[in-house]
Amino acid sequence: MEKYCDRPRKPCSPTWRAFLDNPVTDLVSIDLFVVLTVRFKLLFILLVLAHDRRKLVHFNVTENPIAQWTAQQIVEAFPWDSAPKYLLRDRDPIYGNVFRRRVDSMGIEEVLAAPRSPWQNPYIERLIGTVRRDRLDQFIVLNEHHLRKILTCYFAYYHRWRTHLSLAMDSPDWRPVHPPDQGTVVEFPEIGGLHHHYERLAA
Repeated sequence: MEKYCDRPRKPCSPTWRAFLDNPVTDLVSIDLFVVLTVRFKLLFILLVLAHDRRKLVHFNVTENPIAQWTAQQIVEAFPWDSAPKYLLRDRDPIYGNVFRRRVDSMGIEEVLAAPRSPWQNPYIERLIGTVRRDRLDQFIVLNEHHLRKILTCYFAYYHRWRTHLSLAMDSPDWRPVHPPDQGTVVEFPEIGGLHHHYERLAA
């Protein structure tokens, strides 16, 4: 009978919670998720997210996510001397020796989430859910090229107009605040009319 009883959830580790909640400007997350095409082919999407402004630093799509490919994505995400101090990721075997050596050579310290603990990487998990709900659930993906086009269009909207409670209802790219005397509120469609943004324009 005990296994059927509802057990209270243990609170999150205070150390880990503080690590995530602190305004760490040098922390990024990385994760992969999959999309099924119209021909039932699996495509893998890699996301690299900066925590401070919830900004997507880099994304790419592949049919074959091997460690060498994943390592190359980190180089493309952080060219020259722009590498962050910390990289938060799960324990997926895709991040093999080649990936770890490349990250270490860039001076990045890896922070590993515990096994089967997606809550320890919440910002990028939330972004993946957002991308699915806001965009991918509305489309049938034809192929890799089509998926790149869909995501490029969505992330342009995400950075400029999608608001976040954690950013005081601002978007990852700062938006100007329009005073009431600037004009009436006008609605503008985004990503084919699935979403909208609003601006004040003088008559």
